[in-house]
Amino acid sequence: MTQIRKDIRALSLEEITNWVLAQGQPKYRSKQIYEGLWNKHVTSFEQITNIPKLLGSLLEQNFVINTTQEHLRQKSADGTVKFVFEMHDGATVEGVLIPTTNRMTACVSSQVGCSLDCKFCATGYLKRVRNLAAYEIFDQVVMIDRVAKEMYNIKLSNIVYMGMGEPLLNYNNVIESVRKITDPNILGMSAKRITISTSGIAKMIEKLADEDLKNHLALSLHAANNEKRSAIMPINDSNNLEMLTNAMQYWYHKTGTRPTLEYCVIEDTNESEDEALELVKFAKQFPCKINLIEYNPISNATFTSAKSSKIDAFAAILENHNLVVNIRRSRGKDIDAACGQLAGKND
Repeated sequence: MTQIRKDIRALSLEEITNWVLAQGQPKYRSKQIYEGLWNKHVTSFEQITNIPKLLGSLLEQNFVINTTQEHLRQKSADGTVKFVFEMHDGATVEGVLIPTTNRMTACVSSQVGCSLDCKFCATGYLKRVRNLAAYEIFDQVVMIDRVAKEMYNIKLSNIVYMGMGEPLLNYNNVIESVRKITDPNILGMSAKRITISTSGIAKMIEKLADEDLKNHLALSLHAANNEKRSAIMPINDSNNLEMLTNAMQYWYHKTGTRPTLEYCVIEDTNESEDEALELVKFAKQFPCKINLIEYNPISNATFTSAKSSKIDAFAAILENHNLVVNIRRSRGKDIDAACGQLAGKND
């Protein structure tokens, strides 16, 4: 019977150390292996050149290093770059590099597909195939960072977990990926530069607050009325606005960090004056910021973005109630790289 070898990057340093000692090797070899995997980003055990060949052979017999490949790359007229990443099993996800004058942002995926069925999102029309491992999320960051340096001569400054999938339904792997990305001995990025976006899993928001990671949180809201929100985001049936209010209040109490409310402004759906006032009422229950987002059309749905003038009027209502509002214009729309357009296309 063929042994199924585990990916070694699923092991902690302590677990690698225990394995190394069990092979009769000195403890310091575990650190050399760990550094090769996470700092030098080796794709084979042969590339860890500072360990004995015997140890490399034992690693090869017992473990694998599942690699993530860049399958496809597209560049938008506005400089945005979309990637299709292929995992070791052939599954694909998409990631995006978003360059601006003062930051270089990677948007990464956390699941292959998604189970939440949001009606305005291309990923929501896919079935959820599986969760990504922590190292598969990490690999996206490393590869996007490499391209940022190659194309723009600037390293990544920010990471948003806003790609395919619901991060809080892949909780453990997402948290582990953040720990690896922020580890000063690995990538060393500040957690304050990382935003985890959620469609609203109330109990997991509270759990995330307890982690004390120092990351930012974004809630995909898109309607501040339970009936309307459930119509476009079925997750609201089990995680309604009252539950999310409590979770957001808990988040702020525990972290002292204002969450961001993400709100796609969709024509004839959520852009009226009454709906703006509903958003005011919801947002006044805890300190927060609001991002108004241009809706990006997808082939699966008939929604259209509200006109710029209507988005501006919507924003004015919020600002008149002393709320902090940013209007996010779409980036990468011409290559289906904008918010809500990622669909794991691999050709």
